[in-house]
Amino acid sequence: MTATLSIAEYLDTTNEDLVLAAQQGESKAFGELARRFEHMVYIVCWRRLRDHAEAQEVAQDVLIKAFEKLYQLQEPAAFAGWLRSIAVRQSINRSMRRPPTIAVEPHTIDRPDCRHTAPVDSLLASERTNQLHEGLDRLASLDRSTLVAFYLNGRSLLEMSDDFEAPLGTIKRRLHVARKRLAKELECLQAV
Repeated sequence: MTATLSIAEYLDTTNEDLVLAAQQGESKAFGELARRFEHMVYIVCWRRLRDHAEAQEVAQDVLIKAFEKLYQLQEPAAFAGWLRSIAVRQSINRSMRRPPTIAVEPHTIDRPDCRHTAPVDSLLASERTNQLHEGLDRLASLDRSTLVAFYLNGRSLLEMSDDFEAPLGTIKRRLHVARKRLAKELECLQAV
């Protein structure tokens, strides 16, 4: 696509052509992509968050992030899946940062404050964390760095692909294998 198309002409354009045009700097092309996929992005966010306002806000963030990172997309035909993975990741990030909801029903006022954990719960959580770190320490360097980058540092698969200078499929495989190896290490630690 060499000539700039009008908005009406974008309606008959394939998603792949729109991605290519947007990657070449045509903001109207990305606007049309956003129009086509905004409902799908909202639904993905809503399924994770179950809150209309938050889902709308995260959906906007997803489209902004996609616009900023579009140059990283190497396969224009994969745009929908790529966008969905951003939506899932952003929704998970938001749900993890969300403060816990506190019920204000009259019958809950008489209950003890559930936000504070009992000492035994803190001890068990601390022990699980220690076992996790011990399991990570027992892994090979590549497995450990893959898991740490994804789960502890919050890096996306695309960011990890750049960081590790490896194809996306390789990163997915490494993550899968590293999770299985960590599970085996944790089983060994629990057996001891």
